[in-house]
Amino acid sequence: MIRLIYSALFYLLLPVIIVRLLFRAIKASAYAHRWVERFGFVAATKVTKEIIWLHAVSVGETLAAVPLVKALQAKYPDYRLIVTCMTPTGSERISAAFGDSVDHCYAPYDMPDSVARFLNRVKPKILIIMETELWPNTIAACHKRNIPVLLANGRLSEKSATAYRRIAPLVRPMLAGLTSVAAQHRDDGARFTDLGLAKSALTVTGNIKFDLSLDQGIKEKAQQLSLDWRGSGERPILLAASTHRGEDEIILEAFRKIKDQINNSLLVLVPRHPERFNQVAGLCDAAGFSVAKRSAKDSVDSADILLGDTMGELMCFFGACDIAFVGGSLVPNGGHNMIEPAAWGVPVLSGPHLFNFSEASQLLLNGGAMQICHSADQMAEQVVELLQNQAQRDEMGSAAQRIAEANRGALDRLLSLIDKTI
Repeated sequence: MIRLIYSALFYLLLPVIIVRLLFRAIKASAYAHRWVERFGFVAATKVTKEIIWLHAVSVGETLAAVPLVKALQAKYPDYRLIVTCMTPTGSERISAAFGDSVDHCYAPYDMPDSVARFLNRVKPKILIIMETELWPNTIAACHKRNIPVLLANGRLSEKSATAYRRIAPLVRPMLAGLTSVAAQHRDDGARFTDLGLAKSALTVTGNIKFDLSLDQGIKEKAQQLSLDWRGSGERPILLAASTHRGEDEIILEAFRKIKDQINNSLLVLVPRHPERFNQVAGLCDAAGFSVAKRSAKDSVDSADILLGDTMGELMCFFGACDIAFVGGSLVPNGGHNMIEPAAWGVPVLSGPHLFNFSEASQLLLNGGAMQICHSADQMAEQVVELLQNQAQRDEMGSAAQRIAEANRGALDRLLSLIDKTI
């Protein structure tokens, strides 16, 4: 009954959802495209291979899924993967990362007819969901069709768990429909079981984001970027990655104070969402900084700030900087992936809001690889101290790299679990 009410509400809210898509399309035109896929109108599967359906809601989950997808392709060559997401930026990352080696479309909205239409056309052998993207009707439809559903790299913050408890009658049967949950940490697992997941369905595998690989091509590109940005003067580089609305102003204020002490420093500023690129460029101009744009291949020789207004290059940027601030953390968004700069051996700065990466952030903090800043003044102070102290910077970077290496192995544990499920 509760799922019936949920479905009815979803249908009633459909006009609002469509208006929201139209509104978002004003800022990002890609939101106006491929709407039919969101209602399950995808091409019927023509290949004779069995289908593995992997769902990664947006950019972060897609990046986390890269090593998993490649491992699945190697381990199950007789299967074909279809990778779905919900956002245009996620779609771009899927296409860039996998090309035509996988099928790709948007996931259907969680309405019974849309989900049924999608399943009838795709006929997946298994559904693997990345991290936390749980939908009651999708899981129920798979359960009814005996399609195993595995939550990979599962995480559940206390904030999200509190929200789920308010709708426990809907959440408990949804969790009961999961075949298996591969949780990042025992705390995540405890929250899942507290909400109704059977303990027998839980395995703590660790965070597969630690299993990223830095291939030679990425290393060479990062090295070239570093040379291009530093120039003959060996400019120090601060990277502010995946910033959100409300953070850029704080970072720009901090950078002004940094420039007062280290005048030749360069800020590489990368907003999280492409629709904010122009807005952030305007903020930089209004603050009186000279700005180069990565998309225009502008020279940074006379620029204070390089705006990272491209997609798919952030991993290389981490390898080209001296210090990395990871965004989504000065505002209550929960933080983004600080494991990436750690893998490069780069000192990490973050704001205090880290509930999306509670375990990884605690490992880095306890290991002396990361510092928390609460304000522009504190950020400026930390950056200046690190830029002026090579030994401290090297110590933090080495600690970050050791922690990243020591926590690898989650991918193998996850693959073993999938092997038992498929």
